[in-house]
Amino acid sequence: MPRTPAPDEPEDDLDDLPDTHTPQPVYYAEQALLGALLLEPHRLTDIAGIEPDSFSNYAHGALFAAIRALPAPDPVQHAKDINWLNAVLAAAREHARGLTASYLHTLIQVCPWPKHASAYARMIEADHARRTLRAHAERLAQTATDVTLPHAVPATLAEADALAAAVDDTAARFPPHSGALPRTPAPGPAAPPDDAEEAADEERLLLATATAHPADIEPMRWLSADDFTHPLHAGLWQCLTALTRRRAPIDPVTVLWEVQQRGLLTPGIEPAELLDLLGAPAGSPQYWGERILRRSLLATARQVGQRVEAFTDDPATTPYQLIVGSRRAIAELSAVRTRWHHATSPAPTPLPALTRATAPPRAGPPRTTAPPAARISR
Repeated sequence: MPRTPAPDEPEDDLDDLPDTHTPQPVYYAEQALLGALLLEPHRLTDIAGIEPDSFSNYAHGALFAAIRALPAPDPVQHAKDINWLNAVLAAAREHARGLTASYLHTLIQVCPWPKHASAYARMIEADHARRTLRAHAERLAQTATDVTLPHAVPATLAEADALAAAVDDTAARFPPHSGALPRTPAPGPAAPPDDAEEAADEERLLLATATAHPADIEPMRWLSADDFTHPLHAGLWQCLTALTRRRAPIDPVTVLWEVQQRGLLTPGIEPAELLDLLGAPAGSPQYWGERILRRSLLATARQVGQRVEAFTDDPATTPYQLIVGSRRAIAELSAVRTRWHHATSPAPTPLPALTRATAPPRAGPPRTTAPPAARISR
């Protein structure tokens, strides 16, 4: 099978170059479409939804751009000579110098049915959508784990917006149909973060500080037990929020009793250790809570990116299954994003209540009495 070299490679015959990898099915769809257009250029009017960069093979994209740029030849004349093919080849070789006349004839020969050109284009469009979503998912996962970024959360959310926009664009191109749930299994549990010990320390500091300042717990409804990396810490936070809802007294001993009532005291957890953990406050609950939520948001973004990547890696996943699976994954990140917004947005300043002294005067009915000069005397 011929391979298209990079634009700066020598102008050797493509048929004589060895294969470097097994072509995917879309490669044959690209060959079939180009062969159909070279054989019957008028079928270009039936092609929609693809651009030169929609092709997985660079030379194929350059050839499609050349076909689209040149005026279609007269069908009768095209059947008699190869002038138009030579013009297409010359235009395409400006960007892909490895293209040869023999490869164009190969494309014509391997095209099963030129009248199926629109179907081949649809296959190319679907594969391009898959590659586009995968590229956005990769960038999302990489950005969420990039420790060198000075503002990781805004950068990660920007990549999430770009992924969501790509999903919406794909949805506009491919109508819904039945059986749309993706069959690809989700990736396994995420590996412990590199800063697992730092995360555990921050969670312990939050729990101790919240126990010392219970009035700060209720405003922190934006923090969920799912944001914690350690199961015991998640359970302790649930104990604190439960005591807050019941308006019960909160101190290390009352929290320890709530832990026992919830069955969290296992053989590996000593009561004295919990009392020590809850008795060492530092800083403010808001600060530690935001740190924990920030880590949870970035971890969720990484998992969303990896899940969408898994969908795109499955060749059996249809474009609309990609849409459904990706939107469900993005929705999970959106939920954490909303809570992050509540945690970091300043509280609105309440307006002062209006009193009789400060309330504006009510507008009375319009005056209908004529001025003295306009009155009519009897």
